[in-house]
Amino acid sequence: MQIPFRQHKGYDPLGDCGRGKCPICARNNALFKVKNALDKEEFTSDGVAPFVGRYGYPYVNVGILAPPEQKDDAWLYDAPKYWSAENFEIPKIVDFRSSLLNSRYNLNIKKRVKLLELSQDIAMSSKPVDVDIQLQEKPKFRLNLDSHMAPTGPNARLKKAKITENPKIHTKVYKVFEDTDLKAGNAINYLYENRFDENFLSRLLSVGTLGLKKDRKLVPTRWSITGTDDIIGKNLINQIKDCSEINSYYSFFGNYLGNYYLILMFPEIWSYELFETYVSSSWNFSKPLRYTTDYEAYSGRKEYAFGTVGGYYTVRLAILEKLKEMKRQASVLALRFITDEYSMPLGVWVTRQAARKAFEKNPIEFSSKELMFEYARKMAKRKFNCNADYLLNSSRLLKNIKHQTKLEKFI
Repeated sequence: MQIPFRQHKGYDPLGDCGRGKCPICARNNALFKVKNALDKEEFTSDGVAPFVGRYGYPYVNVGILAPPEQKDDAWLYDAPKYWSAENFEIPKIVDFRSSLLNSRYNLNIKKRVKLLELSQDIAMSSKPVDVDIQLQEKPKFRLNLDSHMAPTGPNARLKKAKITENPKIHTKVYKVFEDTDLKAGNAINYLYENRFDENFLSRLLSVGTLGLKKDRKLVPTRWSITGTDDIIGKNLINQIKDCSEINSYYSFFGNYLGNYYLILMFPEIWSYELFETYVSSSWNFSKPLRYTTDYEAYSGRKEYAFGTVGGYYTVRLAILEKLKEMKRQASVLALRFITDEYSMPLGVWVTRQAARKAFEKNPIEFSSKELMFEYARKMAKRKFNCNADYLLNSSRLLKNIKHQTKLEKFI
């Protein structure tokens, strides 16, 4: 979605503008700051990350994301985990992302050219790489928003690019790149277990640096993000299925950028369900909640989560990381409440980090699921003035728990 440059109605010292929280001001200010820097066709900058579009597939736009000028802190322009850890708010993130120039070229997903090798080097590097960029025209001035990916800024067709320093590629990354007999899934899990985060891993997957030689190809960034979360998640599911069930009922609650998660854990075998609903600041308690939902039983799911899409896999990953830390398995119901604070889409990384923040605090423990449900109802009413029963009564996971016959009944 393209958002044109917009004028603000005015500065309000008592409103969001005065607190530095207005996304419209942030976008306009960021674009104003880079406007003069973009008035040319040649740049010396830092290659922060690659970007692979999905339109026209299998012919896709492959981009190099870079600020218009060299920056000592260029790595901050693509660092979702750090943004979350430092509690960066929407305007600051928009400021970073709207400053990124997307220098793009068109390519078949299976083709190999010199420019692709350059994009791969940028993807594999542990830090931004110095690069000279020559464009076919001056960049177009815009901010592109997407519900799956972090925003991107101005773009232009790439004519020529050259890396002017050796990229800093970790030996473990180079190892999986060179191993053309190693499947992509195994490579991602190997690197994840060696503390490479999912944002970095999705970059590697998107530019065809992982997998069997015959299978390596470009993957649109939107798809590679969800693919990475899904691959890591499935591996963690296999691990926690060997663990015993939790011994009580637990509730976790946390938020980031106006995305609130109430996560309920039950002492059952693994299953998972996610509900997503929007509640405005003026929500009426008697008003029915509109929601999307997806579910998986112990046996998993075969279809893509079409209701909650990429957020389904990000939240599942956060939950599985917590269960692995606890060395337990559980049935988990996650309720996402989207509020007015989330004033523009920034990508599914927000849902991953918001769910992780829910697990940063100690859980509330309950002796029964009835007590936990009562807490969930009161929490939803107090925080969002909404009726959680619209979600709880529609839950497949809760219905299955209610009717599931346990082996212990036969002993």
